[in-house]
Order: sequence, then C-alpha cells, then structure tokens
Amino acid sequence: MWSKQGDMVWRRFRRVPENALPRDRRAWVLDAGSLTKRLIKASGGDFCVRVTFQGWAYPSRDEGKVLNVPVRQKALIREVELLCFGEVWVTARSVIPHSTLSGAEKQLQFMGNRPLGAFLFKSRTMHRKPIEIAMPITQSLKGIYGRRSVFLLHEKPLLVSELFFPCVFNNENK
Repeated sequence: MWSKQGDMVWRRFRRVPENALPRDRRAWVLDAGSLTKRLIKASGGDFCVRVTFQGWAYPSRDEGKVLNVPVRQKALIREVELLCFGEVWVTARSVIPHSTLSGAEKQLQFMGNRPLGAFLFKSRTMHRKPIEIAMPITQSLKGIYGRRSVFLLHEKPLLVSELFFPCVFNNENK
C-alpha cells in the first residue's frame, strides 16, 4: 500500500513540532542511519523485502519538483514492503531519474528483493539531504508516519519515501 497523491503533506522542519510527529515516534522516523540495519536488528534478522512494483512511470508532480525532473519525464519507480516477522512494518517508494542510472548506480535497476538501504549506506559517495516528514491528512492513514529524503550518489539524486506502520513503534527501543 503506497499512499495516493494528496494523502500526505510533506514538510521540512528545523525543529519538528509535537503535532507533526509525536515524541514516541521520533526515534524511528528521524533516525538518519540505515533503516535496513535497524529493521534487521529489531527483528533479530527476521526481515525481508517484497517488491510490489518496479518500472518506468511518471513521478508525482511533487516528487519531480524535489528531484528537479521535467514534468513529463519518466523515472524508475520502485515500491517495496519491508517485512519483519512476516508483517509489513514499512512501505517505501524510490524514484530514480534516468540520469542517475549511470556508472556504479546502473545496478539500481536490478536490486530485486535486496534492500536499497544496504546499497545506499555502503556507498562512500552517498550524501543524504535533510529529512522531510509526512503528515497524513486522511483518516485512512491515521497512525502512519512518514519521511522522505533525497540521496545523492556521485552527486546524482534519487528520492526515497518511507511510511512507518504502527507496529514499528512497538519496537522503538530496538
């Protein structure tokens, strides 16, 4: 399940207010480290990635703006579910412009069910721009919190958005 355009409002904050992200959700959502590593640790290794979509498609207008991609230019879109103990804890959507898929980054097209985070955080050239917080505006997303950031690999951008389901926060201290 990936949120529909308009279900979430993305905001960047200097200091995240309590009404945007409650304190008991911050340890997961604001963690700048590898989410993959953290999920593997929290699940004692009972972790897997399930690809729900991968293909060339148009980014949303907002995603294109963040990546500085022309409106009618397709990008490689990858949507996955990150499962711990067989349960979806996080859904993620990656938007990778065609121009990013050159050199070492060409292999991003062939990730399969391998976690993108493992690739990103292994790269010596990776730089992460500030995290934006997703604020749900529909009742159907109540209890779900999200974040997104642009990652640069050799100065080439890709956008990763993640939605955290309530079950994640029960494992906050892991």
